[in-house]
Amino acid sequence: MKLRWHEQIDWVDAIPFFMVHLAALLFALYVGVTWKLVGLCAALYFTRMAAITIGFHRYFAHRSFKTSRPMQFMLALLSETSAQKGVLWWAANHRDHHRYSDKEGDIHSPKDGFFWSHVGWILSMKHAETGEIKDFAKYPELRWLNQYHLLPPVALALTCYFVGGLPAMTWGFFVSTVLLWHGTFLVNSLNHVWGTRRYATDDMSRNNALLALLTCGEGWHNNHHHFMASANQGFFWWEIDVSYYLIRAMQAVGLVWDVRTPSPKQLAEGRVSELSSAQPALQAQAAA
Repeated sequence: MKLRWHEQIDWVDAIPFFMVHLAALLFALYVGVTWKLVGLCAALYFTRMAAITIGFHRYFAHRSFKTSRPMQFMLALLSETSAQKGVLWWAANHRDHHRYSDKEGDIHSPKDGFFWSHVGWILSMKHAETGEIKDFAKYPELRWLNQYHLLPPVALALTCYFVGGLPAMTWGFFVSTVLLWHGTFLVNSLNHVWGTRRYATDDMSRNNALLALLTCGEGWHNNHHHFMASANQGFFWWEIDVSYYLIRAMQAVGLVWDVRTPSPKQLAEGRVSELSSAQPALQAQAAA
């Protein structure tokens, strides 16, 4: 698909993104791999994935629970170690995705092609600026974090290096970050084409158990689009949602409160027959 000029990737600004991929590959070949390094990689992958889903997504984008100002700052700080830009930028863009989901104006619909929905949009000049997000932009500490969003990931990389040298930085930061990027981006590129639909939402969102495991619960995407303000995206006991379990744990110790979940009526309304595989969504794309 030929993109319009204002959707073109800014290849100069994209250099760090591709350099991190190259560093992950070359350094991993140089330092080798051990089970301890794989464990470090997995730990920092899932810790930061949970931070993104709980902080960036369920709190800042959708306000699915309440918390204190210090805890709010910590959620933003931990989320930004993912190297997915600033907290205000992330939340504002995600709200736009829901506002125009799979329609004109959606920033990363699969209707515009896999590459664009997976990674092209985040490297585009069109989406470089932070959009309007009045509720959280009133906090100066969040504006500061949003402006200096490279500081948390750089601090994490340096911490890994000082603790375990180049091997720890390679697997704990570079490899883990690349996997984290693509794990997160799969929600945009695959969760609208692969899986099942429980609810008749006006987009192509789907539930996918495998993606839910990789993303700490984000794969229950059709559930999420049905009731986006919910703190849980796995609506039933068999739908594993690690991020929601962590939110409940934080609620139990008083770190968060007013956790929003769907009512029985909201769980029941708008249900459709389960549609399996990616085929219906792919047909919709072909017809678009």
